[in-house]
Amino acid sequence: QVQLVESGGGLVQAGDSLRLSCAASRLTFSNYAMGWFRQAPEKEREREFVAAITWSGDMTYYGDSVKGRFTISRDNAKNTVYLQMNSLKPEDTAVYYCAADKATVALRLGTPADWGQGTQVTVSS
Repeated sequence: QVQLVESGGGLVQAGDSLRLSCAASRLTFSNYAMGWFRQAPEKEREREFVAAITWSGDMTYYGDSVKGRFTISRDNAKNTVYLQMNSLKPEDTAVYYCAADKATVALRLGTPADWGQGTQVTVSS
């Protein structure tokens, strides 16, 4: 079973930066598209698409609310995907989830096959 472990979350102030990491195991990483989603505390039933990256890293996709501020990247040699978050805002406060699927479209549609457990990001004003 695919295992995804997020790290790098924490408490920061508005305007700060943070980098999340997701270490993947039990899969052939270079065969998978990877992505990030988030779930805000007031939206218990909704996971918002944040970003996705193709298996090769040649294409990236972003949710409208993070475009220009967040950057997704991957290191296939380390089986790790990253989310660099700049200019953080209080509304970015959420649990951030890493996700994996062999099809990039599944990530963009919010239906990836595998999920991590999440890491909390809190942005104070």
